[in-house]
Amino acid sequence: MKNTRKLALITGASSGIGLELARVFAKEEYDLIIVSGKERIEDAAQLLGQYDVNVKPVTADLSTEEGVEKLYSEIKGYGRNIDVAVLNAGVGVGGQFIETDFNDELYLMNLNMVYLVCLTKKILKDMVARNEGKIMLTSSIAAEMPGPYYAVYAASKSFVQSFTEAIRYEMKDTDKNITITSLQPGPTETEFFERADLEDTKTGKAKKDDPAKVAQDGYDALMKGEDHVVAGSIMNKLQASAAKFMTDEARAAIHGRETKPDSLKERH
Repeated sequence: MKNTRKLALITGASSGIGLELARVFAKEEYDLIIVSGKERIEDAAQLLGQYDVNVKPVTADLSTEEGVEKLYSEIKGYGRNIDVAVLNAGVGVGGQFIETDFNDELYLMNLNMVYLVCLTKKILKDMVARNEGKIMLTSSIAAEMPGPYYAVYAASKSFVQSFTEAIRYEMKDTDKNITITSLQPGPTETEFFERADLEDTKTGKAKKDDPAKVAQDGYDALMKGEDHVVAGSIMNKLQASAAKFMTDEARAAIHGRETKPDSLKERH
């Protein structure tokens, strides 16, 4: 094992933005620990084998305390420090709130928020102890406004955004050489819309950003130590900027037109 290389941890790495982030880090000669709740993380590891880096795949359900403990045990057992942690695992649930399944939303809240906090705390404490490290958490431009028709998802990303900014500020108040960055993608060509049941929406049917471009934007911002990056197209940046000057009602109305399922439009 080439222990002279830096080591990056990337969660939600079996597909989409997470896999593309793993690819960027591999090209930059980072060894990798890649994580997913799905066994196809092994396929991702094989794909990343084309690069001359060490890749350790871990299957762990990060919506549970047991899954976080399993991953943390794997990290400790690897015998190396995590130089960069990209906490990207997340899921969406689409549809009218009164019709969506609470168990799906409970899973979302546990994965996107509760055990994200748990994992972040463990990793950040280790970085503080040795006075260096970088963390990036995947938020969304959805964090900038209320999100009708995927209300719990949008709220979870607002949580991630606020959480990231808060702990970044806390690290600034120390002498620690640690940076924390929020990655805010817009609609991206991944499996998200299919999994979240959002294909039957204006956004679901529209052209989306290339996940490789989003990943590169995230990596560049992380390496620069930036507080956040609205990744992807210029439209994402314009939307995020414009949202700051609107009322919550106006933002919800604009967002809702993009995310309302066609099946609901037909009822009214």
